[in-house]
Amino acid sequence: MHDFIINASIQIVPVVQDRHPYEWVDEAIAVIQQSGIKYEVGAFNTVLEGRYEDVMKVIDDVNEFLYFKGCSEWISNVQIQIRSNGDITANEKTDKFRQ
Repeated sequence: MHDFIINASIQIVPVVQDRHPYEWVDEAIAVIQQSGIKYEVGAFNTVLEGRYEDVMKVIDDVNEFLYFKGCSEWISNVQIQIRSNGDITANEKTDKFRQ
């Protein structure tokens, strides 16, 4: 894949009863925070931004973390936007709505 900037969103939906789902989500967000990749946490998902390989690594790291920490079941909703001839950023799409 190219080295342009892409953006993606990831939403983790724990399907568990062992603890409050927000606890699993908070730990998944901590994995993203520790990655060094640009991110923005929202109410329903977290937007990631960076090179394709870096973004995909973080998505993989989140799922691997949940697996190795013993989360018994979860849904990972992922959306990825890629532009084949240049960068695509979240700000490009949302700045016009910020006050």
